[in-house]
Amino acid sequence: MTLDNLLGVPPTHLPAETDVLSAIANGTPVADIARTYPASSLAWALLANEANDAGDVLPAYAYARVGYHRGLDALRRAGWKGQGPVPWSHEPNRGVLRSLYALRRAAEQIGETAEVERLTDFLHGADPDAISRIDKGE
Repeated sequence: MTLDNLLGVPPTHLPAETDVLSAIANGTPVADIARTYPASSLAWALLANEANDAGDVLPAYAYARVGYHRGLDALRRAGWKGQGPVPWSHEPNRGVLRSLYALRRAAEQIGETAEVERLTDFLHGADPDAISRIDKGE
């Protein structure tokens, strides 16, 4: 047990999304990746980021919400029980963390304060460094 994991819950490590990563590396449009791999929280997080960058807050919120739910599904399949570390250092976890971050950002933009607080707590519980890592563009 570490100070960062007082509950002693083992970290959750999602499987790699090699097909999604290959599509990204090949320059496939993000919307096509999300259509082809709809279970990928990474694809939905990237789509949310594109919409946010274009100033489309409500579509960004909707895409991030899908990524959030797809991420919860993936975490549960990997044995997550609603708490415990989801480390940023394990690259396959980053899609879920990015979806949480994108949803938090969009919720803040529409004034959904309670959701922002809940997602901030979720991200801090998953990995205390996730928000700062995403803020830095990692």
